[in-house]
Amino acid sequence: MSGLRWAADLGLVGAGEPAPAEPNRRELRTLAEEAGRDLAGAPALEVARWAVETFGDRLCVTSSMADAVLVHLFSRVAPGVDVVFLDTGLHFPETLKVRDQVARTMPVNVRSIRPRLTVGQQDGEYGPRLFHRSPDDCCQLRKVESLERALVGYDAWAAGLRRDESPSRANTPVVTFDAGRGKVKINPIVAWTQADVERYISRWDVPVNELFGRSYSSVGCWPCTGRTKAGEDPRAGRWAMFEKAECGLHG
Repeated sequence: MSGLRWAADLGLVGAGEPAPAEPNRRELRTLAEEAGRDLAGAPALEVARWAVETFGDRLCVTSSMADAVLVHLFSRVAPGVDVVFLDTGLHFPETLKVRDQVARTMPVNVRSIRPRLTVGQQDGEYGPRLFHRSPDDCCQLRKVESLERALVGYDAWAAGLRRDESPSRANTPVVTFDAGRGKVKINPIVAWTQADVERYISRWDVPVNELFGRSYSSVGCWPCTGRTKAGEDPRAGRWAMFEKAECGLHG
């Protein structure tokens, strides 16, 4: 299945002809732009199904394991799909618990990707507690670089971004071209609200990080994640002492 659907959609192969080994950047960009228009109002499951049919095993799903909604969604249409989890070495135990539960109970292949440096090695090379002195550099070392390595071999990746999470995500498209990485990026639940997420979790009994029940509204690495107050922006607890709202994974 890998590569065949996108090639046929672009008119690059005829019926019964073999697909080329992999698409180039221009082809992927064209595919992403067309899908972004065609799937703009499509249900999340339809978007996930399109992604699987289009990219096959050259697609992966990424998850922070704050919850397993996106992973579960893809498991319904692509049992065995690769799920990338960036194991920074600084996660809450509750986050690792969700990852392990997903790996144990869902028909997916969880790939835990670790940074090149352990936390101790990073302390030795860059000084201790880099996350408190320069969180951008820490995110680059422990998240962004890890994702770059994890995405090698894939043409597309799916993320669980939602427009209602923060102003910086308000215009996120359902399908786009990630120019920096040369990949198609798919955001099936981008139009969902928090209420939609909660309904899905209840309907399918999806694993959820226990920290959400302890006044955390967004969960990342423990040094840069704090509790929020009622009515605050859901990401107000992330990097609270810095002018920073994103880790760099999503631009």
